[in-house]
Amino acid sequence: MISFVRVDDRMIHGQTVTRWALEVPCDGIIAVNDAAASNPVLKSAYKSAAPDKKVFVWTFDHFKENAQKVLDSDSRYFLITKNPVDMKKILVDFGFKPGINTIIIGPGNDRPGAVKLGNNQSFTQEEGQAFEDITKAGYTVQFALLKEKAIGEWPKFREKFDVK
Repeated sequence: MISFVRVDDRMIHGQTVTRWALEVPCDGIIAVNDAAASNPVLKSAYKSAAPDKKVFVWTFDHFKENAQKVLDSDSRYFLITKNPVDMKKILVDFGFKPGINTIIIGPGNDRPGAVKLGNNQSFTQEEGQAFEDITKAGYTVQFALLKEKAIGEWPKFREKFDVK
C-alpha cells in the first residue's frame, strides 16, 4: 500500500526519512526516476539514505509493471518522484490510484524561468501545468517541505502560472 506521496527534487534524503517517516507510517520507499534507476551510483546513494527502510529506485516501466503489487502489499510505502511532471505521468497518464488524495510537494530548486513559491520551492511553467493536471484528476496538491511548514495548496499559486 501507499502511505504517502511526494514530489521532491532530492528524492530520498534525511528529511524524508527522519521527519516524514515519523509523521506517516512507512516500511519502505519507492522512488520512480528513469535516470536514477539506470545509474548504479545514484541508486546506491539513494538506498543508503534510508538504511533501516526497504528502498526501491525504479524506472517508470518497472513501476507500471509492479504498481498493483505495491497496492496489494501489506507494507506501507512512500511513493516519490523527482519532479511534478513525473508524478503527473504516474497519477494522470498511467492512471495509478494510490489510495491517497493529497500529494505533498517538497523542494524544487531555483532555475531559470522557475516561479518561486516559497523557500526552496520554485517550479517551471511545465511543472505548474502538471500541478493543474494532477488537481483536475481529483488530487489535492499541497506545498510543504515539512508538515508544519506547509505554505498552501495549488489554488493559492495557480495564478502565477499559465495553465490550461
